[in-house]
Amino acid sequence: FMIEYVEKMMWNYAYLNPGLTLYLNGEKFYSENGLKDLLKDNLDGNTLHDIIHLKGEDIEIALTHNERMQGEQYYSFVNGQHTTQGGTHQNALREGIVNVMRDFYNKNFDAADIRACVIAAISIKVIEPVFESQTKTKLGSLEMAPGEVHVRTFVGNFLKEHLDNYLHRNPQVAEIILKKIQRAERERKDLQGIRKLARERAKKASLHNKKLRDCRAHLNDAKPGKEDRRLETTIFITEGDSASGSITKSRDVNTQAVFSLKGKPLNSYGLSKKVVYENEEFNLLQAALNIEDGLDDLRYNHVVIATDADVDGMHIRLLLITFFLQFFPELVREGHLYILQTPLFRVRNKKETRYCYSPEEKNTAISDLGPRPEITRFKGLGEISPDEFKYFIGEDIRLEPVMISKDYTSDDLLEFYMGKNTPKRQEFIIDNLRVEKNLEEELLN
Repeated sequence: FMIEYVEKMMWNYAYLNPGLTLYLNGEKFYSENGLKDLLKDNLDGNTLHDIIHLKGEDIEIALTHNERMQGEQYYSFVNGQHTTQGGTHQNALREGIVNVMRDFYNKNFDAADIRACVIAAISIKVIEPVFESQTKTKLGSLEMAPGEVHVRTFVGNFLKEHLDNYLHRNPQVAEIILKKIQRAERERKDLQGIRKLARERAKKASLHNKKLRDCRAHLNDAKPGKEDRRLETTIFITEGDSASGSITKSRDVNTQAVFSLKGKPLNSYGLSKKVVYENEEFNLLQAALNIEDGLDDLRYNHVVIATDADVDGMHIRLLLITFFLQFFPELVREGHLYILQTPLFRVRNKKETRYCYSPEEKNTAISDLGPRPEITRFKGLGEISPDEFKYFIGEDIRLEPVMISKDYTSDDLLEFYMGKNTPKRQEFIIDNLRVEKNLEEELLN
């Protein structure tokens, strides 16, 4: 297991139970202000205003707006269960925010403009909740309890009273939110022309998109088949047709898709959202994932970067992570982005074959397999045959999640790694240089 996941769960328990102190490996997990602390601890950059914190019987909501983020981000819980895929309560929250803002400002703003830059959390208590899957990641209940008020009505009425009251009592915050909505409206209209053109290009390309080899199941399928495999859905983003060839031939066509890049993607650090529509590859990737308007209709649960384990591959990996952090940070924050780990070496004799993911594993294999085993260094994904690759993307697949520490924001990370060259970054590179020795020759001689 990954300790980061366990710590995240511990923090969620602390946020949902203010005043309760939890300990894990000597580390203290404590929250005084519930969901308000959750947003405060997970903010990615500066906010436009203080966190709005609303509490009632069986419901708690926290809400603010990010200064830089262009999409929406939500944390939702039901009876203490983290519903990572949302559900009826999260939909009610999104709808309720729009209705309150339209009524308060007495103007029929576009829903997307109102929700732009929103970061919110909701927790409700439901009697006999119904979830849409066994993993309980999406609430399907329509009612707060059998035969009682609808979830949509309950959340909507709560926001109509408490959020509206907050805006009346805090006119400065109301003015900031109004300016944010108007700015989002201007930006949306400025992009309308190029978005229309980009969508037409993507639509034509999707009819015969050579870059995408799709799978049958998708995360956003409304009616999954007899065997619900939506949470298994994966898309591998590879560099070039050669690298994607082995994955395509060995993948599970039901749940695994492949998207092939052509060369190195553009460095998108510091660029505006306009580049996503102007750059053909970014536009097609956005269309393949279906994330233009947020993650509600994300087509794959796992977005996996699969690049060669060399300098060029690492560079492409960094450029793709930059793209997602710059324009779709919620994809990373909600745990959908991964790095595919593939073996660096194959060590074998006539009786046994071992695949090694590190020099240490390779050296152990050399020692265990006896004198002069055959050693192969995989320089690229294209060098791994489909017959072998099926072992690396099957049940034993090794995925490394891309996670952002609570100590850093995506802005901090992008500025450090992709911004101007600074003495601090030069020191970091020098301190982390790795020199690999040809240890198999030392062991064999």
